[in-house]
Amino acid sequence: LPPILSKSKIAYLLWMQIVKDIPKTSRYTLGNSIDEHFLSMLTFIYTATYQSPTEKVVTLAKAIAHLDLVKFLLSIVWESRTIGNNHYVKLSADLDEIGRMLGGWRKGLIQNR
Repeated sequence: LPPILSKSKIAYLLWMQIVKDIPKTSRYTLGNSIDEHFLSMLTFIYTATYQSPTEKVVTLAKAIAHLDLVKFLLSIVWESRTIGNNHYVKLSADLDEIGRMLGGWRKGLIQNR
């Protein structure tokens, strides 16, 4: 697997562990929304690995948009004290690294046009 895909998969596996501990009231609202955007992001990253450079730029922009939504919704879950600091810090660090990787990949493709 490409490093970006491996890193994203590991972050999602961490999220799967965290979501188990979220109270049902939030798990089926914010938790589900985070899960859906996380899976969409993974899908777009996976798809981009097999596309032409021109198609990749558009697909990566979509992956970045879903990543941003995951980060935003995760901050709401943390600010509402639904998840602990340790989980938030670890997952946020992973998501920030994924963001840098996605941004660099997209920037490289744009510069090589």
